[in-house]
Amino acid sequence: MNKIINNNKLLKELEEDIQISTSKIDEILAKAKELRGISHNEVLTLLKIEDKELLNCLYETAKWIKQEIYGKRLVLFAPLYISNLCKNECLYCAFRRANKKLIRKALSQEEIREEVEILLSQGHKRVLLVAGEAYTDEGLNYIFNSIESVYRVKTDKGNIRRLNVNIAPLSVEEFKELNKYSIGTYQLFQETYHEETYKKLHIGGPKTDYLYRLETMDRALKAGLKDVGIGVLFGLYDWRYEILAILSHINHLEENFGLGPHTISVPRLEPAFGSEISYKPPFPVCDEDFKKIIAVLRIAVPYTGIILSTRENEQMRRDAFTLGISQISAGSRTNPGGYKHPDSETPEGMGSQFSLGDIRPLQDVIKDIVVHGYIPSFCTACYRLGRVGKDFMDLAKPGLIKLHCLPNAMTTFAEYLEDFADEELKKNGFNLIEKMIEKDVAKDETKNKIRKMIQEVKSGKRDMYI
Repeated sequence: MNKIINNNKLLKELEEDIQISTSKIDEILAKAKELRGISHNEVLTLLKIEDKELLNCLYETAKWIKQEIYGKRLVLFAPLYISNLCKNECLYCAFRRANKKLIRKALSQEEIREEVEILLSQGHKRVLLVAGEAYTDEGLNYIFNSIESVYRVKTDKGNIRRLNVNIAPLSVEEFKELNKYSIGTYQLFQETYHEETYKKLHIGGPKTDYLYRLETMDRALKAGLKDVGIGVLFGLYDWRYEILAILSHINHLEENFGLGPHTISVPRLEPAFGSEISYKPPFPVCDEDFKKIIAVLRIAVPYTGIILSTRENEQMRRDAFTLGISQISAGSRTNPGGYKHPDSETPEGMGSQFSLGDIRPLQDVIKDIVVHGYIPSFCTACYRLGRVGKDFMDLAKPGLIKLHCLPNAMTTFAEYLEDFADEELKKNGFNLIEKMIEKDVAKDETKNKIRKMIQEVKSGKRDMYI
């Protein structure tokens, strides 16, 4: 029995006629600025907004909340696809097992090390390990060995400091084994919370079990994992339903485990080789509705990181910066071995999971972020200092986390500028850091501490954080 998502209740609520007024929206948005989230019914009301003026108010509130909690920064990471082997038949995905034209590949441990070396040479410090939902003959040990391989790589440009993991659902015992390894967030998407749609789109393999996938985060938290990340593939079903379902899932986790997800991912369905559905999404999400998705989620769960991938094009990613996005991937490849062989993204069928909307290299993305006044962050301090799970939420919910995150973003960005940036970016980047120290750091003592750490970075010291 599904005790997490009340399907009939959500569908009935979406059919109800909700009266929208400026005063009512103003009241909800004022409450949102208290940084404690808003109620289920208030979310329903925001989902009904169509008026452009009210939409702008919604967007401005989301922007204000994001900056209050996280500051004006964006965390950067890269996905590392180690395998596209899969035993599932998901009709929207290029990895589906019936796609015989897709070139299959599981990277060896040596190939994984080569991919990591390339990511380090570009400036990355955070990686999301991704694998199709089938492994080599090693089974789950393939994942464990791969985690160790990633962390083992050390170059003159540093090492990977945080590895998040996106792999198939595990049992409680398997999660306990995974928890012995130094991972950051365990990430898994429900794809769609609408059970009938889920069953139509997942027609073969273990992934056909809707409830087993839905209860994955329960098992992960029972096994002792501290941070989990959830998400929906928007375009498979009504986006309004999916938002209400995400919030139902979050409420379930908070009521049963005392904390919600560390992150929410908001990918839109993009063309995937060998998947007819991906070219004509069942419930397409236009750009304006996508902006609303991001803004409403930021307002509803202000303390949770929201992740935007390179599925989106450059302009949408710029727009999303101001709506509540706190993490983005950059310079991504979605096929095993894609960093060593970047041309393997084309032609179609060379092993990629989906088409990319933003194909710019990491440095170009960073330049764009800086132009728009944001600090690119490679910070991993919370993870390594134990500010995870409930401890992280205790800092995030009242907006205290940015007292750590903004200085750490500046020092990790300074590292990038010293080690990887061209002269133009280096100049603009350090100017932005100094400007933000003056404008966004309140205490003189903290300003001096940040400037001292920046100077130590310039002198050759690395991995500075508070």
